[in-house]
Amino acid sequence: QVQLVESGGGLVQPGGSLKLSCAASGLRMNDYVITWVRQTPGKEREGVSCISTTGFSIDYTVSVKGRFSISRDNAKNTVYLQMNSLKPEDTAVYYCAARPGVCSGHLGVYDYWGQGTQVTVSS
Repeated sequence: QVQLVESGGGLVQPGGSLKLSCAASGLRMNDYVITWVRQTPGKEREGVSCISTTGFSIDYTVSVKGRFSISRDNAKNTVYLQMNSLKPEDTAVYYCAARPGVCSGHLGVYDYWGQGTQVTVSS
């Protein structure tokens, strides 16, 4: 049974940092690209960042470039999202999702999803 479990969310002041983790079980993470997606109530899901199986190919949505950094440790079956210089508009539930092959901007093609972790940026 495949499980993705996100952790690391919380409440942080504007300008602060958080590091999210996505731990996988039931699959060999080496074979899967991982994307981070966020969603706020009433809005569509937004792809934030994606990392290839090897970690050599990385994509970011424009609004987080230069502030967020994605990485992976395949030996630990874990992908991370380091979020710096957080802004109130980063407030959302953050999900990780996995699919074999290559990163895609079409979120419906991802096979496995975590339950999400809440990130709130507020003073």
